Amino acid sequence: MSGILGCMNMLTKLIADGLILIIVLVALYMLLFRVDRRHWYRDYSYIVMAGMTTYVLAKFAGLWLQFEGLRPFEKLGVEAGALSLNNPGFPSDHAVFAMTLTLAVWFVTRSRKVTLALFIMTILMCVGRVLALVHTPLDVMGGMAIACIGALWYPPVRVRLAALVAQLMPKASQTHKKVVK
Repeated sequence: MSGILGCMNMLTKLIADGLILIIVLVALYMLLFRVDRRHWYRDYSYIVMAGMTTYVLAKFAGLWLQFEGLRPFEKLGVEAGALSLNNPGFPSDHAVFAMTLTLAVWFVTRSRKVTLALFIMTILMCVGRVLALVHTPLDVMGGMAIACIGALWYPPVRVRLAALVAQLMPKASQTHKKVVK
């Protein structure tokens, strides 16, 4: 029985800690070799701004929004099943970083297959972090949500958001059009 448990613990650690390395390597390859060179400066500018915004939001959220004082393994009095920092854990840095890379690959390369693979690996990694007792589901979902907020820098998101606001508030968008003219 302990052999199976040991294998499960090793698999959980591999998923929780190892998948981030694969996500980073795949994202780096896509962002270095699959970006349209004609739009290199523009695309990398968006990536940098989205990444910096996400990072700052994550750090502010970590300062102000700590829903739990202890990580799950600390509450249970057991050893962590994966690497963890000495902080309460919200938001998950792994989730923030992996989702930021996944969104960057999507918006810059538009590669559906690679983005889907990165997204699935991000979800698996997040589940692994929860199973390893280093994060709660709220920690990893919060990290992914913060990365999505950082993605507002990418033009397709801004255009769709502006269209949604125009639908929801037609009078305000007409006023805005008059002011812009």
